Amino acid sequence: MTVNALEAKSFDQPDEKRRPPKTQVDVVTLGDTTLGRFTFEPGWRWSETVKTVVHTDTCQVNHVGICAAGTLTVQMEDGSQATVSPGHAYTIPAGHDAWVEGDEAFVGYEVMSAATFAKPA
Repeated sequence: MTVNALEAKSFDQPDEKRRPPKTQVDVVTLGDTTLGRFTFEPGWRWSETVKTVVHTDTCQVNHVGICAAGTLTVQMEDGSQATVSPGHAYTIPAGHDAWVEGDEAFVGYEVMSAATFAKPA
């Protein structure tokens, strides 16, 4: 990857917004790179929210990101699971469900999946 221009954009004024139930995806594009701020409200579960938009049995997007707030538990199709908390960097392969733990919104910043996550197929 090569950076060819100096750019700065705010997630508070994103290039694109996606709003499935209990979900806020704010997307900014800098050059050839798409970044996302994902905010999931308490009670959010992928299989009950984003699934209604993408119509797959599990999330088929790969994720690389950093958790800024809240707690998210991810369960793979094989039953393995991990919990992501503030300060954690994470990778999540395709083929999973996920849900917010507790009463605080999950906020993650992602560098890989923002171009496609929660976007209708």
